[in-house]
Amino acid sequence: MTKHHDPRVRIIDRRTLSDGFVHLEEITLEQDMSDGGTVTVKREVHDHGRAATILLFDPKRRSVVFVRQLRVPVLLQGDPAYLIEAPAGLLDDDTPEVAICREALEETGYHVDAARHLFDAYMSPGSLTERTSFFVGLIDVEEKAGVGGGLAHEGEDIEVLEIPFDEAVAMIATGEICDAKTIMLLQWAQLNRGVLTA
Repeated sequence: MTKHHDPRVRIIDRRTLSDGFVHLEEITLEQDMSDGGTVTVKREVHDHGRAATILLFDPKRRSVVFVRQLRVPVLLQGDPAYLIEAPAGLLDDDTPEVAICREALEETGYHVDAARHLFDAYMSPGSLTERTSFFVGLIDVEEKAGVGGGLAHEGEDIEVLEIPFDEAVAMIATGEICDAKTIMLLQWAQLNRGVLTA
């Protein structure tokens, strides 16, 4: 990937604050302002790496397969701790397509023959480096290739859900689905229904 340089911004210092489950850095930089001045800015940046997510869609049943799992930051906000979302995961040095097919199988038990790349997006560019590749994959929910449920050694305890597509879309308005990547995938699917049923 090409590294882009912006002459208006110069990194002066990088300091690691935490290197546990997340890598957190304090970045000090100089920024040229639009009024001609220069300011020194400090930002804390969570380096989460690249990720991928997928909408698993069964065209015969017009349903989607999602997962429900514990999300501690959501718990801290006072919301239900177990979030309904599309399968996703970090690339771990794989290509986005290879990684998302691996994650789909680990989390849901469904094998995806061909994941179609839709777009890439930064999920929270004010503080996270994470750039996510979005995919759609057609499946037959009656043909499972594995158990799913995630990896026990990674502390995953994942529930697999099949939800009718229209019901899943309605769950955005009720707040039952409040995960950004999942909402983005469902809204893409609403705009591209012909692709999914062709």
